[in-house]
Amino acid sequence: MKQYNVGIIGATGMVGQRFITLLDNHPWFNIKLLAASPRSAGKKYTEAVGQRWAMKDGIPQSVKDMVLYDATADIDEIAKQVDFVFCAVDMKKDEIKELEERYAKAECPVVSNNSAHRHTPDVPMIIPEINPQHTEIIPMQRKRLGTERGFVAVKSNCSLQSYLPALAVVNQKYPIDHALVTTYQAISGAGKTFETWPEMVDNLIPYIGGEEMKSEVEPNKILGKIEGGEIVPSNELQIECQTYRVPVSDGHTAAIFFSFKDSANKPSVEEIENMWREYKGVPQELELPHAPKQFIYVYTEDGEPDQPQIKTAREIGGGMAISCGRLRESVQYDYKMVSMSHNTLRGAAGGAVLLAELLAAKGYFE
Repeated sequence: MKQYNVGIIGATGMVGQRFITLLDNHPWFNIKLLAASPRSAGKKYTEAVGQRWAMKDGIPQSVKDMVLYDATADIDEIAKQVDFVFCAVDMKKDEIKELEERYAKAECPVVSNNSAHRHTPDVPMIIPEINPQHTEIIPMQRKRLGTERGFVAVKSNCSLQSYLPALAVVNQKYPIDHALVTTYQAISGAGKTFETWPEMVDNLIPYIGGEEMKSEVEPNKILGKIEGGEIVPSNELQIECQTYRVPVSDGHTAAIFFSFKDSANKPSVEEIENMWREYKGVPQELELPHAPKQFIYVYTEDGEPDQPQIKTAREIGGGMAISCGRLRESVQYDYKMVSMSHNTLRGAAGGAVLLAELLAAKGYFE
């Protein structure tokens, strides 16, 4: 595979830090430069991030002395030096949309962790194992932007990645009609640690701004189809969601109740579990560097009814696998279950890196 020089926009934040750790010694991607806000620009990375470094491992030696660029003012210079950028900035949504399109129009592809472009009709929002075909919208987006190389591609919300893949795999053969989902989301999803957010110790908050809407709306785009130069959302699967912030460092868990369109001919528990175990998406077929060998890890209700648990399941597959358990019949729905995933790996930076690997393998950075 060709080697690519990459930039990380928003490098001092928690997701930016995770990008750095994931890309250190990546077989395809070389960190060429880092960029952040104007107040950090011109400083060495270690000076700019200071005590905010939140990763378990120390700052990689390769980036410690990198001098930060201004993410907004230095777009043209950044675009000249890299093949594409990862973007994880903390700005208002309209500002992020403008910033990412400026990079794209400078002929610098953007792989974004941000939510600003998730509802732009010609911007693909991709979970690589579920809807890799949505990369085919990129030529149409380039036509709108007037670019040859530049485009924006985004990953989905971190919480829905803890459960939507499990539903989507089953939905391909047995259409699901509706689902009720409750998510229990880690504090790192808010960019926090227990040191920076002591109020979360021994606490639970039954509200996360905007999260319920994301879980109810974003799946429709992921399950949608490309028609007439845009991604038309599906209206087949209806999801209702409640979200909680819980005192967990990393890992989002979801409790799901779901029913099929044809409940009389629903699959058995064993058939669903086998579908999960046997499923391989394009990333597994291509053996992309960050693709877990087993996409969905299964715990059976008979064997391990107390799983998946955060501490034992979040690191499966390098933190890139989805873990499902407690699948059983429901009184008011067809089935109920629990699933979880690592929110800053599969859900955030890791999911974006896997998306970039898919784009590279498909030739979209050429």
